[in-house]
Amino acid sequence: MTRTVVTGGTGRLGGALRPRLLDAGHEVRATSTSPPADGDVEWVTIDLRDGTGIADAVADADVVVHTASAPQGDSEAVDVEGTKRLLDAADDAGVSNFLYISIVGIDEIPFSYYEHKLAAERAIESSPVPSTILRATQFHSFVDGVLGTVSRLPVWPLPTKIRIQPVSVGEVADILVEHATPEPAGRLPDVGGPEVKTVGELATSYRRARGKRRPIVRLPIPGSVAGAFRAGKATCPDRAVGTVTWDAWLDEQYGPGESGATNPSATPS
Repeated sequence: MTRTVVTGGTGRLGGALRPRLLDAGHEVRATSTSPPADGDVEWVTIDLRDGTGIADAVADADVVVHTASAPQGDSEAVDVEGTKRLLDAADDAGVSNFLYISIVGIDEIPFSYYEHKLAAERAIESSPVPSTILRATQFHSFVDGVLGTVSRLPVWPLPTKIRIQPVSVGEVADILVEHATPEPAGRLPDVGGPEVKTVGELATSYRRARGKRRPIVRLPIPGSVAGAFRAGKATCPDRAVGTVTWDAWLDEQYGPGESGATNPSATPS
């Protein structure tokens, strides 16, 4: 039985990984800064920022699946320095495969969080711990969360020209489970959803699925970061291996959109 540690065990991806790893026969230990009181796996409290609990978390582990991240917090402390601490502990524990989830386009988009993810990749590749790295596009649930916040406004100001390729978190989890073995695979091919959409198109489908009538207004965002997203640097159309479309995901979450809730011709350009 492969002993596998999942960091960020309470996150979107960690939550999808736990049952899949158990079904695949892994002995699973999950980590979090605030783990649940019970569950079907062993939980360990860790803090990547100061190293608390890391050595205990990886003790006797064969594989570490590193999904913990801080996109809205101190990503340098967590994603860079925390990853280095985790690698040091994994090296001491004799971990056979350090499996890391990253993001498509981080080497082409000068966004600070992406730069920290790239620094984490480089730390992993330079570490003596054998490793596997997978880059994926944004999850459906991430896009849903962003649009859910905007949907509270009477008018939805959005960078409608930005291009995104939403992918199912479950499909990414399936690929990670496939490679959560004691044999590292190095850098894997990127993974993206089945279609590239503009934010305007995503928002229009979301509005229809939620039965909303709010107008979508283009919010031009200057700068190199937004320009890279508009140019599709966060997408990988040649690796559209996911099967769950944005509309199908919305139907699963919210049911079919209300008829007549929006004007189909009102998709922002």
